[in-house]
Amino acid sequence: MSVRPPERLDGNAIAGAAAEIFGRELTRATGVCRACGASSLVAEVHVYLAAPGLVARCPACDSVLMRIVEAPGRTFVDLGGLATLVLEG
Repeated sequence: MSVRPPERLDGNAIAGAAAEIFGRELTRATGVCRACGASSLVAEVHVYLAAPGLVARCPACDSVLMRIVEAPGRTFVDLGGLATLVLEG
């Protein structure tokens, strides 16, 4: 039996959840990875949906940038992997 690797999507996969949390389009925002300093659009991050919640990883070093977990009556947001997140306009 082989283990299938988790499916990797781009940052557009978190667009809906991010819009609900931040109240605006987030895929064109620029994030800077706290681990390696790489800068990328949120649309370019690597997103995994098979984890508990949504996990976004740096496209340069694969460090976790953000996690979004929805539970009954609340949402947990972890942006600890981001040094900065710049929202345009």
